[in-house]
Amino acid sequence: MKPIHNDRQAAVYILANRRDGTLYTGVTSNLVKRIHEHKTGVSEGFAARYGCDRLVHFELFDHIADAIAREKQIKAGSRAKKIALIEAHNPGWADLYPEIIA
Repeated sequence: MKPIHNDRQAAVYILANRRDGTLYTGVTSNLVKRIHEHKTGVSEGFAARYGCDRLVHFELFDHIADAIAREKQIKAGSRAKKIALIEAHNPGWADLYPEIIA
């Protein structure tokens, strides 16, 4: 994965509440801040309602428009495709948040 080179890094991400659990796909211009918001309950909505706070997949982009296009592509795919995407890079469904704040 491409390293986060600053706080203002466009990204698409997938959160889960547990392995093989509920999935949430989002897009942001600041991945570290956005995931922190999910983890601390600042954000209301679907992810908070279902306890999706485990970052299981992310992709970084130089431009937010590219991240938005990728988010739409992921959301249009089946659940099986999302799971395959997660497991291709994160087979244990580990929380990747510590990786992006390191």
